[in-house]
Amino acid sequence: MEQPLDVPELAAGEGFMLRPWLMSDLDLVREASDDDHIPLIATVPSPFSEAEGVAFVERQWGRATSRTGYPFVIVSPDGEPIGHVGLRLKDLGQGRASLGYWVVKSARGRGAAGIALEAVAGWARRDLRIPRLELYVEPWNSASLRTAERVGFQREGLMRSWQQVGAERRDIFMYSLLADGQ
Repeated sequence: MEQPLDVPELAAGEGFMLRPWLMSDLDLVREASDDDHIPLIATVPSPFSEAEGVAFVERQWGRATSRTGYPFVIVSPDGEPIGHVGLRLKDLGQGRASLGYWVVKSARGRGAAGIALEAVAGWARRDLRIPRLELYVEPWNSASLRTAERVGFQREGLMRSWQQVGAERRDIFMYSLLADGQ
């Protein structure tokens, strides 16, 4: 049996940190569960219950155990858990991995998503030597589009009816960042 992935702690710049999920992060899951959009695009439970929150944290641990991804909690400079960034390894055999992120509403506007995304993308390219990183962003999500582009991801195109979000299929922009920074 292969060993689980070791989800490291990463310094993410401007005092932000990334670390593995802990069961003490249930308040973060609770706040994310109350968001209008996060539960539609992530596996965050809505409505929140203690049991569903625990199951969410355990799913994050399961990604490392099953070697399918690196889930990180974004921690603000004051030590508060404020979001999530994950590196999924589903297509690693083909030289690519995908990233996803969210920040709870109370912490938005501080640049946390971009700082966390840049840290994980740099680590994935430098230490894990992943040649291609991908991101998927809904066209209406202008803040996330700006975040991806600020970090250096390049828009490749519109994937029509790409993903089920809530009750409908949605268009998604695909972004990529290559190992050489292109």
